[in-house]
Parts: sequence; C-alpha cells; structure tokens
Amino acid sequence: MKIDKYKKSLNIRSLIVGVSFTLLFIILIARSFYIQTVDATMLQEKARNIWNSSSVLEPKRGSILDRNNERLAYNAPAYTVIAILSNKYNNHIIDPMQTANKLAPVLKMSEASLYSLLTKDVYQVELRPGGWKIDKDKAKEVESLGLPGIILREEGKRYYPNNSLASHLIGFVDYENKAIMGIENQYNEKLSGEQGQLKVMKDLKGYELPDKEEIYHPAKDGNNLVLTIDKTIQQYVESALDKAMALYKPQKMTAIVANPKTGEILALSNRPDYDPNEYWSIEDYRNYATQYPFEPGSTFKIVTLAAAIEENMFNAEEKYQSGRWRIGKSVVPDHNNGKGWGEISFLEGVQHSSNVAFAILGYERLGKDKLFDYINQFGFGQPTGIDLMNEAKGIIHDKNQVSDIGVANIAFGQGVSVTPIQQVMAVSAIANGGYLMQPYLVKEIKDPKTNEIIEKKEPKVIRRVVSEKTAKETREILEKVVDFGQKPGYIEGYHVAGKTGTAQIIENGRYSNNKYIVSYIGFAPANDPSIIIYVAVDQPDLDVPYYGSTIAAPIFKEIMQNSLRYLKVSPDIQQGTLSKEIPSIVMKNYEKKAVISSNTDLVNQGLSPVIIGDGNVVIKQFPKENTTVNNGESVYLITVPKAQYTVPDLKGKSLREAITLCTILEIPFEIEGNGVVIEQSIAPNTLYTKGKIKIKLQDPQALYTNDESEE
Repeated sequence: MKIDKYKKSLNIRSLIVGVSFTLLFIILIARSFYIQTVDATMLQEKARNIWNSSSVLEPKRGSILDRNNERLAYNAPAYTVIAILSNKYNNHIIDPMQTANKLAPVLKMSEASLYSLLTKDVYQVELRPGGWKIDKDKAKEVESLGLPGIILREEGKRYYPNNSLASHLIGFVDYENKAIMGIENQYNEKLSGEQGQLKVMKDLKGYELPDKEEIYHPAKDGNNLVLTIDKTIQQYVESALDKAMALYKPQKMTAIVANPKTGEILALSNRPDYDPNEYWSIEDYRNYATQYPFEPGSTFKIVTLAAAIEENMFNAEEKYQSGRWRIGKSVVPDHNNGKGWGEISFLEGVQHSSNVAFAILGYERLGKDKLFDYINQFGFGQPTGIDLMNEAKGIIHDKNQVSDIGVANIAFGQGVSVTPIQQVMAVSAIANGGYLMQPYLVKEIKDPKTNEIIEKKEPKVIRRVVSEKTAKETREILEKVVDFGQKPGYIEGYHVAGKTGTAQIIENGRYSNNKYIVSYIGFAPANDPSIIIYVAVDQPDLDVPYYGSTIAAPIFKEIMQNSLRYLKVSPDIQQGTLSKEIPSIVMKNYEKKAVISSNTDLVNQGLSPVIIGDGNVVIKQFPKENTTVNNGESVYLITVPKAQYTVPDLKGKSLREAITLCTILEIPFEIEGNGVVIEQSIAPNTLYTKGKIKIKLQDPQALYTNDESEE
C-alpha cells in the first residue's frame, strides 16, 4: 500500500517536472523565434550601441587678435572642482565640515554654501561657482590641500588676458560655452569650428576589439580673427576714460577711434565697463557706441555746414545778426541765452557755434528737402553696417511731419537722435575727401593651423556724399574752429580739425537746464587725416557749468596726442609752431587746487595726469613744483589724506611705474623678478593699513610664450 502510494507520488512529480521542462522548452523556442524575427532589428541596434563606442571631439575655439597679433581672447586650460559624496567609492568625502573649512578661502566661497553642497544626497557634485573652471594656479592650491573625495576635472574656458580692455567690443563666452554679445557673438560660427567624431568597437568591459572598424572624423578648430583694433591705442582710450570716470563720475561715456580713410575702428570703449572673465558683473549689456542714440548737439552742425558749402550757400565772410532769429511765432536763440555776438560773419558764427547761423543755413537756405536729403546721404537714420549685432539706426523723423522750427532745430543738432558710430562715419566723410565708408572691426580671418588668410576685409565705400572741394573747405573751417578762443582740442605741432557738442538731456518731455551729454569729434592732421576720434560724456556729476570744450575735449586731446605719437605721424613743422625738439615742461603747483581744472591744465600741456583718490582738491603732487618733466610723462595728483590711501592695482604696470606708485603712497615694497607686474600680495583697491607689499614681475614675452603652450 505504501509502495503504491510512493509510486503514485513519484509519477506525479515526474509528470510535473516533465511538463515544466516541456513548457520551458516551448517558451525558449518561442522567445528565440521572437528575438530572431520580431525583436531582431531593435536588439541588433542595441548591440551595436554597446559594441560601438562613439566620442564627440570638441574643436578649439579660435583666438581673437588685435591688428598686431596681440591676443585679446583665447581658450585656456581650466579645472572644475568635484566632490565625490557616495561612499560606494574608495575616494569620497569623509568630513564635510573640515573639507568646507579648508576649501572656503581658496575657492572664495562661504563655508555654509560649501557644506550645503558637500552634504547633498547625490554621488558627486561640482563646487560652483568658486570651483567652476578655475585656473591652473588655483587648481594646484586645491590639489595641495590633499582632501579626500576632492578631484579636479580638466576642461577649457575662454580667457581674456587684458581684462576689461575693449570688453563691449569683444563680448564674451560664458562658462556654458555660449557666445554673448560683441565679436564673440557676431562671429561665433567662424570662431566655433566643427565637432569631430571618434567611433570604435568595444566589448562589454570597454576593451577595444581586434580587427575593429574605426570611424574618425577630426574636429575642425575655429578660425582666428584679426581685428582692426590696435591694442596700444585702445589702452590710451581706456586710460583717458578711467581718469575722466574718476574725475567727473558721469552716467556713461563712450569713445571711438577710427581711420577715416578706410573705416577701420582702431579703438572703441565704454564706461561703465566690465571684465569678461567675470561677466556676471555686467549691469548694462548695451554697447553705447553702436546701440545708444541720443541728440548730438553741435557736432551735428558739421553736416549742415558741409551741405551748405556743397550747395554754394555758405559764404564765410557774409554777415548776419546773431543772438535771436524768429521763425513764425518761434525763436531760435544762440546758446549764450540769446545774447549772441552782434553782427558777425558766418565763419565767426561757426567758430562761436551759433545756433542762429545754422538755423539760417539749414532752414532758410538749404530748406527742408535738401537738409533731410543730406542727413540721409551722411548715413543718419540707418545702420552703418558695422560688424556688431543689434546696431541702432537712430531716429530721424519723417520730414513731412517736422514743423518749420523743427527743421531749424535739426540744423543745429536738436530733434534728431544718432549713435556715436554714425557721427564718426559722417565726419570721416569730411576727413577723407567726401566718401561715406562702412566701419568694420574684423580685418582678417585666418586658419588656426597654417595661419593662412581665409578671408580679408577691404575698405568699403558706401557712397560719395560731398565733393572733394567741399570736404577740403569744411576741414579748413573746422581747423579754424579748433584754433579759436580757448582752442579745445588744439595739439601743438598738428593741424587739428574738430567740433564740440553740448546737448541737453530731455526729461519729462522738456529739455533740462542742467543735464547734458557733452562731446567732441575731431581729426588730425587736418590737411591729411590719419585718425578721427569721438568722445561723449553723459551727465558728469558736477556742480559747476560744463561743456564739450571743458570735459570731452581734454579726453579727446589726450587720446589724439598719444595716438599720433604712437602712429609716428610727423608734426606739420612748416605750418605749425612746434620746433623739431619737443621742449621740456616745468611743473606748476597744483596743490590745494581743484582736481578738474588741474587735470585739464596738465592734459593741455601734453602731460598724463593720474588721479589718486576721489577727492575734489589736490593734496599732494608728484613730481613737485618746478621739476622739469618730458611731454607725455605721468603726473600723480593725490586727492585724499594718507589714512585713506588704497592699494593701487599694479598688475600690468612696469617696474618703474610700480615703484613710483608705492613710493608716492608710502607703501613699503619687495620686488621679485623683472618685466611687468603679474601678482601683488595685497589686493588692489583695499584700504592700506600696514605691511610690505610683495610685487612679482615677469617678462612679457615669457608670459606670452607660456600662454601659447597652454592652449
């Protein structure tokens, strides 16, 4: 009985096993059939994805160079600090608090923010922003701490070696490799290059298979751009604007330097500016030179003057009654409260910048149609075509909607809105013999490997606007404007042609009586111009009356004087007053005098004032009174007491400049190396209390060579 029962149980178990194996076999056959037929394509693709390892090869972004091949932007090695948080890895964060404490001063982040990152429930985290794309020196500092769980990932970032120099013009590439504004944005496609690909067959463990198929498409590096910008002239502009910013504290400023014969922009700068290496500090992205239209004031009178000469409606010796001129029920007053200068010639009217003279020329003689036609011919109301994005075209109203008094106002620069770059190109047409040129910033596009020129930009004439005879006569009149009165913009030894501008700001629909944009535009030498400069200063913070002649002209003069000397443009000795040897200058006493008047006087003498502090009165000067100095030499004006001295920014300065500044400010120093300053032990612009400042210098050529090796 028991045996039968056992046999029965055994048979049942055997049957179950047999059925199970049969079902399993059927399932395997069905699955195999499904895999080989229904799912075959998808699985083959999945297998290929496992076998074929594909990597994107990133191209190197092209460099941006000035016209003399000085680098303005290039790609440099960078490192991101990463914390491994998961304990599944041997190398992971052990003590978050201690790690945060040691990293905080190096990465310039708070311990609290670092601790928050180091205690996240993730396997790893980037320590942003302080540890994101740091340079090699800082990476070595992090490495030297020997912190468990902290690793460095090598990558690249865009580097701007001259910091804020030409920042609005160059633009920047952010840490996500997105090109923002300026040349970086405008020529992004040329600079970016093309991605490459490396595709190889590997097994599941990642080992390359023998006799593998390999696909290799190398990345194509971005092209290099050679700009029309001259770094040295750009530095002259930056220096002059920095001084003016410290002196006048305006809302904003802009300056443009160009070659009037070609349309090449040699320098362009704005204030306030920013450092593209720290682009997050930008408050206003606009490039004032190309994107900020405003009423030009008297600099616009050059267009009216040239149009009247071209139409034979200007007689320099003809007399008119200055002061006030009536049009219907409206009156055009001269800028001296309508007093005028009595009966004067039209030449004198131009020299005095008489509104009445230009209202007569523009409204009565040229008339609305001709005046508007010339305004259009000179390029106003339309983009210049400069190779920068989002250029403003200004505002020129429909002539059919402009009243008679409106036409008269436009003739002397009111009721129109133009950009600085439009004014530069319009006046360049007077300087070059009558041709409106298209401004441009990129001179050449070069292959990064061979350095061969791929594309070369040539000067482009848009149209002729006036005859050569008219341009010559206008230049001669503008030269007489510079030689008149207090001679704003006058440079000894050169014939300079120029014009001031003082435009009222519109507030609540009315012209303000105490807020102005003051400007100066001029070119030299007047008979054969090599360079044109425009400077505009928006609402300087001053309690005294100010004009283009007192604020903008000294800035113009400093830039022009330095640029002519740098470009080796010979003084016109035959017609000028300069002797072959430039005379030395004996220093005056500026102590206890106003900073603004002292600065203007020094610039007018051909010296280069350096203002230390933000006071209004000179407390101390160097060199001292009666010291003999050379043309172009720096003069230091200290405007705050010793207790308020701040540490100067010495980076980029020569050994002599660094020693001079430290000596003047009575800061003890220690020098290491030769060349230019690359490092200082006490942070610049901080209040100096005590201690010796260690200054490290390096040969500029060595710096350049090192940069090359890191690219």
